[in-house]
Amino acid sequence: MDALLADPAALLPFIAIGFAAQMVDGALGMAYGQISSTLLISMGVPPRLASAGVHTAETFTTGVSAVSHIAHRNVDWRLFARLVVPGIIGGILGAYILTQIPTATAKPIVLAYLAMLGLFLFYRGIMHRHTERPPKIVAPLGLVGGFLDAAGGGGWGAVVTSNLLVQGGNPRKTIGTVNTAEFFLTLTISATFIATLGWQVLTGPTVGLLIGGVVAAPFGALIAKRIKADTLLTFVGALVTITSVYGIVRALG
Repeated sequence: MDALLADPAALLPFIAIGFAAQMVDGALGMAYGQISSTLLISMGVPPRLASAGVHTAETFTTGVSAVSHIAHRNVDWRLFARLVVPGIIGGILGAYILTQIPTATAKPIVLAYLAMLGLFLFYRGIMHRHTERPPKIVAPLGLVGGFLDAAGGGGWGAVVTSNLLVQGGNPRKTIGTVNTAEFFLTLTISATFIATLGWQVLTGPTVGLLIGGVVAAPFGALIAKRIKADTLLTFVGALVTITSVYGIVRALG
């Protein structure tokens, strides 16, 4: 544990980051990792420890979020079963590779792809042109989403939620299912990071993220249940586009 834990007031910025990131993630099915990791790295936390810390905190926040989404009946259990195992496999691979070598080469390409998806989802939400149908490509999304989430400090929701929605998934059920599967993904990724990096991942910022995220987690599922499908789609599209473009600028800058 670091000096931050000796001064509770110093944890407040990290609690605020965790609260805001989890509110967005719980309601829209993405962005906890991107928001938290980006801010931690900008505050001087090394990328490996930022990703490890974020996923350790997410183990608790996604657990609370999953219970909340289940309580509000936001989960499609058949879709969950198709996502969770490939996601865990991808997460283990991504976490291991991140602790061994840098994986920044493909990041601008992935972000550009997500930015285009975001614009498309935004357009469909605004124009009310979202036709619901069962997604066909699921397991590969789980594998890729889990890998990118662990290796890049975030990305599970952006990759999986946006692609399932493009295929016609119901926004509320997609968000709830992806969030619930994320609990098992983050639990696996956190265990992998702890096994390879040790307990140094439990830093002051991690504790702050955990506190803020756990407080916010129950509210996101309620928001996802109450907002209309087209509105959810529009917000998801806007968020994916903004975070992806910002990531591209940082990666190329």
